Amino acid sequence: MYTPPFFKQDRTASLKFAEERGFGTMCAFDGKKPVASPLPFYLTYAADGTPQAAFHVARHNPLLKLAGGDASWLLAVNGPDAYVSPDWYVSPDQVPTWLYQSVHLSGPVRLLSDDELSVQIDTLSDKFEHWLLPKKPWTSGKMTAGRLEAMKKAIVGLVMNVEEVEGSFKLNQHKSDADYAAIANALSAGDADAKQISQLMRQARPQVFEHDTNKLERSAS
Repeated sequence: MYTPPFFKQDRTASLKFAEERGFGTMCAFDGKKPVASPLPFYLTYAADGTPQAAFHVARHNPLLKLAGGDASWLLAVNGPDAYVSPDWYVSPDQVPTWLYQSVHLSGPVRLLSDDELSVQIDTLSDKFEHWLLPKKPWTSGKMTAGRLEAMKKAIVGLVMNVEEVEGSFKLNQHKSDADYAAIANALSAGDADAKQISQLMRQARPQVFEHDTNKLERSAS
């Protein structure tokens, strides 16, 4: 992934982002064309500290034919993104751009055993069920044994040994404070993704917005 120095994220921040998102697009190459599938995943770590992305796919997914070899796969994990109009800058002669968060994990993939798949199903569902708290989490124990086994036979578990971690968070870090604030303020009036980008910008450079906060506090007093 091409990443200018201003936007490059370190390994720790990139892995944290990927784990929190838990959803991405897994890509491989079959020798003629790319093959890809969007899917949920979770991160775990081998005994030597190597990150591993655990996931599963339908048994008929063409990705399965490419698993178990030495070829590296790519898991692209994206966050919110937003278009930026040149009209929003304070400075003249700007161009349109797009702000975003993205992490790429890559490495070889192997198949999981049936026992490993059972653990993965429970771990994966537990991860996302906890997003719904205080709802009581769903578990595979709520399914009848026959139905659960039938569903397990329809999928195949896999795990990627993550050999390379690349992260790019393009949030206009290279812009002046005036332009930075102007873009964040404009995005705050946009859609859900634009609002998230605006909030990330405010968190990354809070001192730029202290004047606005102080002004609001004075007007309220």
